[in-house]
Amino acid sequence: MGVLARAITYASFFVGFLLVFLPARVLEWSGIRPAPAMALPQIAGIALGCAGALVALSCILTFALVGKGTPAPFDPPRRLVTAGPYRYLRNPMYMGAGLALLGAALYYGSVALLAYVALFMLVAHVFVMWYEEPTLRRLFGPAYESYCLQTGRWWPRKVRRPPPAQSGSA
Repeated sequence: MGVLARAITYASFFVGFLLVFLPARVLEWSGIRPAPAMALPQIAGIALGCAGALVALSCILTFALVGKGTPAPFDPPRRLVTAGPYRYLRNPMYMGAGLALLGAALYYGSVALLAYVALFMLVAHVFVMWYEEPTLRRLFGPAYESYCLQTGRWWPRKVRRPPPAQSGSA
């Protein structure tokens, strides 16, 4: 199976379970139903959810096309991915997913779903700190270290450019 097909398959399971199935259970357990009419919170929730979904989709495509791998830890990119949304954040896929979930919480006006968003982001942070970053340091060494210095984990930062190389004659 090609890398793009694998990426879409794994991402579908991730999205389907963590971003659709579990949030639907949270809404069901808390008794939340959609608002009877579209108002500003629903429109803002849809916009935020769509923006998050676009970020996450762009991450999946970048992993497959640039990194030659998938978002799944058992089938990671073969190359360090610093293009696309990864130019601005080291973890844009989690941020995209978090934005999509936040959009759903806003749409439904659900505090329970907002708590799920906070738990999702906390688990993502712990996973990044304890598994992803050490693994990427081991796999990509100095290239990953340099990327970390230039790119924020959760918030974009100004890119620090290395000083220009000095010429050999002094």
